[in-house]
Amino acid sequence: MLAQRTLKTLTQAVGVGLHSGQRVELTLRPALPDTGIVFRRVDLSEPVDIRVSAHAVTDTRLASTISSGQAKVHTVEHLMSACAGLGIDNLYVDITAEEVPILDGSASSFVYLLQSAGIELQNAPKRFIRVLETVEVAEGQGDHIKWARLEPYDGYRLSFEIDFKHPAVDSTGQQVVFDMAKGTYAKDIARARTFGFTKDVEMMRSNGLALGGGLDNAIVMDDYKVLNSDGLRYDDEFVKHKILDAMGDLFLVGHPMLTAYSAFRSGHAMNNQLLRALLARPEAYEMVTFADETKAPAGLAWVQPAW
Repeated sequence: MLAQRTLKTLTQAVGVGLHSGQRVELTLRPALPDTGIVFRRVDLSEPVDIRVSAHAVTDTRLASTISSGQAKVHTVEHLMSACAGLGIDNLYVDITAEEVPILDGSASSFVYLLQSAGIELQNAPKRFIRVLETVEVAEGQGDHIKWARLEPYDGYRLSFEIDFKHPAVDSTGQQVVFDMAKGTYAKDIARARTFGFTKDVEMMRSNGLALGGGLDNAIVMDDYKVLNSDGLRYDDEFVKHKILDAMGDLFLVGHPMLTAYSAFRSGHAMNNQLLRALLARPEAYEMVTFADETKAPAGLAWVQPAW
C-alpha cells in the first residue's frame, strides 16, 4: 500500500512575516491519518483550526491566504509547497500570528524542518486526485493573456513560463518543466526564493505590506539588475519560484494530484481559480489509492531525498 505520511516528532521555527513584519513562532506536529494539513491559530483567545482546502482560500493578493471565520493565515504557499514536495499528507501547523514566517524566502527551510522531524508512514492509503479531463482558466487577450491548465497525466508534472520584460529576469531561463518522476524537489525547486522590484516594495510598504522583506529573504531588483550580493541560486530561479508557488497553491486542494499542470504568467489567484474550476466538474477527476505502491507513478512512492 502507498501510505499516507506525517512527521515522527514535532519541530519548531521562529521568524517574521514577509508582509506583516511580525515575529511568529511555528510548530509543526504529527497528525492522524486523514487529518489533512491543519493550520491552528494558537495566539487567539480560543485557538481556531483552519483545514486547507481550495475553498478555504479567501485572499490571493501577493500570497495565498486561508481563513475560517475571522481567523486567517497568510502566505501559506511556501510551507504547502514543501509538504507537497515531500509528500506530507497529515500535519498540524501551530502558528502564533496571522502570517507564516518567510524564513529565507524559499521552501528550503521548511524542507529542512520537515526532514529533521522525520517522515513517518501511516496505516492508511494515500489518496490522490487524478485529473481525467483537461480543465483550463484564462484571462486577458493578446500580450496580456495569462492562463493555467490541468491535464490528465500518470504522475505529477509542472510547466511554467514567465514574461516580466525586465533585464535581470529576461537574462535567465523563462520556462521550466519539473516532473516528480525525474527531478528532486529539495534540490531542483525548493531553494528558489521569492522576488520583487524596489519600486513595488516602496509602494507595498506605503500600504503596510512587505514590512518583513529584505535581501536576506527575497531576490530584490532595481530597474536593471539583481541587488543581492550573492546573486541567484539557480540560473532560472525566477521561474522556478513560480513552480514552487504553484506546487503550494495546488496542494491547497487537500490531496496530492496526478496531473500535468502548465501555466503562462499565472499566479496565486489563477491557481486557486483552476482548482475551483476542477472541483466544479466532478466528472473531470476521481480519488484514487494504490494498494500496491509499485503500481503508483514514479517519484510519488518514495520519500524525496535531501539535497
